Amino acid sequence: MTIDTDVVIVGAGPVGLFQVFELGLLGIKAHVIDALPVAGGQCIELYPDKPIYDIPAVPVCTGKELTDNLMQQIAPFHPEFHLDQEVAEVRKLDDSQFEVITSKGTRFVTKAVIVAAGLGAFQPRKVPVAGAEVFEGRQIHYSVKNPEQFRGKDLVILGGGDSALDWVLALQPIAHSVLLIHRSNEFRAAPASVARMRKLCEEHQMQLMIGNVTGIKTDGDTLKAVNVIGADAVTRVVEFEHLLAFYGLSPKLGPIATWGLGIDKNQIQVDTERFETNVPGIYAVGDINTYPGKKKLILCGFHEAALAAFAIKARMNPGAKVHLQYTTTSPIMHQRLGVNPAVELSAI
Repeated sequence: MTIDTDVVIVGAGPVGLFQVFELGLLGIKAHVIDALPVAGGQCIELYPDKPIYDIPAVPVCTGKELTDNLMQQIAPFHPEFHLDQEVAEVRKLDDSQFEVITSKGTRFVTKAVIVAAGLGAFQPRKVPVAGAEVFEGRQIHYSVKNPEQFRGKDLVILGGGDSALDWVLALQPIAHSVLLIHRSNEFRAAPASVARMRKLCEEHQMQLMIGNVTGIKTDGDTLKAVNVIGADAVTRVVEFEHLLAFYGLSPKLGPIATWGLGIDKNQIQVDTERFETNVPGIYAVGDINTYPGKKKLILCGFHEAALAAFAIKARMNPGAKVHLQYTTTSPIMHQRLGVNPAVELSAI
């Protein structure tokens, strides 16, 4: 099957979703491809229930709420999603078109490609002991999709960053017991989170162990315990029902690395006027790109998406002036959004 479209967006995280919106305002049709089975990117995969505080005009929302709101915002533009598949190949057909083929064989002919793939084909860093992979998804977890599954359970949590501490604090009230294991007494998490964790330890509501996991103990097809060597060189056996590991992510560009793009430390180099790569017609927005002064924030990705959309509009209409129109006053924008401001204001 071949699909003709204006733009293919690679990545359905928050920035990829907002890219749909910015393109839609300019009358540009987009198809979205993502390796995950659902839209939302890292927000859904890693912290759907974790609060986010730095989205403009939204004091606080969870990763899931942010995704849901973005999906509602882009609904007027009827984007089409192609999930649970990677982009396997990108090939330039001529000066104005690309061929994009996915791992499931879907073929696109498109005028532009926007890479909004976050950290790329990210993979969680695994528990580094032999045999642990057998229990992944059953008793060993690298993300939390449903906190309720841990209610009343004995938990061991590994890690010393924000994700580990956030889930320690979130799960401690509902778990039967929580033991945090970290390789040192120095943490990379927010100081306030570390202080709350230490206070819970002082109040004997949870435990902290300094050490490294060196092995596992099983009983048939059940994981029963881990061996932990402490700072005192003594190995202890720690029993539990579920093990949650938050060692961070290992970013991999995956097939993107073969597209001939300028790469610097697993990030795609772009300019800051159009957020275009070294290949004209291919753009990169969000955490996947790099440029002087780059900050990996969702709100920065939103800004990049807006400028990339205007650049693509200009590319599709060479020589024509791209007029800036405001959603507050533009009848064209109102038509594309499917709104009637006069009616909506009268209802307030």
